[in-house]
Amino acid sequence: MRSALEVADIFRRHGAAYREAHAGHLSRGQRRVIGAIETCRSAALGGHVEQCNGCGELRIAYNSCRNRHCPKCQGLARAQWLADRQSELLPVPYFHVVFTVPAPIAEIALHNKAVVYGILFTAAAETLRIIAADPRHLGAEIGLIAILHTWGQNLHHHPHVHCVVPGGGPSADRSRWIGCRPGFFLPVKVLSRLYRRLFLTRLQAAFEAGQLRFFGDLASLATPAAFAARLRPLRTIRWVVYAKRPFGGPEQVLDYLARYTHRVAIANSRLVGLTEGRVSFRWKDYRHHDKQKVMTLGADEFIRRFLLHVLPDGFHRIRHYGYLANGGRAAKLAHCRRLLAVPEPAPPAPAADYRERYQQLTGRSLDLCPCCGGRMIQIGVIPRASTFAAAAPWNTS
Repeated sequence: MRSALEVADIFRRHGAAYREAHAGHLSRGQRRVIGAIETCRSAALGGHVEQCNGCGELRIAYNSCRNRHCPKCQGLARAQWLADRQSELLPVPYFHVVFTVPAPIAEIALHNKAVVYGILFTAAAETLRIIAADPRHLGAEIGLIAILHTWGQNLHHHPHVHCVVPGGGPSADRSRWIGCRPGFFLPVKVLSRLYRRLFLTRLQAAFEAGQLRFFGDLASLATPAAFAARLRPLRTIRWVVYAKRPFGGPEQVLDYLARYTHRVAIANSRLVGLTEGRVSFRWKDYRHHDKQKVMTLGADEFIRRFLLHVLPDGFHRIRHYGYLANGGRAAKLAHCRRLLAVPEPAPPAPAADYRERYQQLTGRSLDLCPCCGGRMIQIGVIPRASTFAAAAPWNTS
């Protein structure tokens, strides 16, 4: 069922004015996101016409934009990704560790997303793997899935990485499985100190290699002295790394991943209203015991905050490390299962087309008639940028 208000509605009503007012300050990616969400599942993208073979009900299905920042276009990608991960789950406890950055680093990241977000991923993964490999803590090779989020509940820029980590791994000689203690993975204070050092070392190296750019209020950081002064106090403060409540089992891991992996800055379900150019949405105030509140912003400010979270082209916001890394993952997981004495999972059943695959992954059918439960059959195609009237009689070629 369509949400009462969608991000697309806000962009359709106010996107053109925002583009005009901020023409010189929008990146190509941001302009593309606005255009994609505005046209998503509308006649502009074309689609097809279906008819029920039982009652004759007609239905128009417009194409999706498939942009990864669109709140409506993540369902199938999420379902497929989860199905792949389900076959990789191990019968061990799973832990959830979050790595954040101080506000001065977040400001630098906003000007240098690809570089600084990449450092955030690498520093977090290296920290977990180094501490886990230390015999004083675990003494094992671990694997992990890292997921980048760049927003807080109020849509401000707040980059952080969520890491989902199986509680154990092969020993250094790969001869046995070493599991963590019940309910405890790795000490967060130790993680925080190493993470801070690794991150700042890589950030300094990126600066010296000329990989960072600074504009506006941060323009002065382009000089080595100013940049060093910016980092100096960050070398002594505590960087927030926290371990969230451990997952109860593999099923809870999948439930979490289903909600977090393909999120965008705000879901349509959180939108409350759009009145006189002002957008209201629900948010959770973590500083006041997770109290649910409603925030109201001008449409211009809402769009500005939403666009803060547009990722660079080709940037991967979900990454895998250790024995879950893409290279050699199947062989490494097979070795882990042998150490744990558990069988290989059964391969997924093949699907004839995307509709059948969607039903396999989600349990929902795209073919059912909403009126009588009959089967919807495609009878025509709607070309891009056409309308319902212009498309009739239906093109069946």
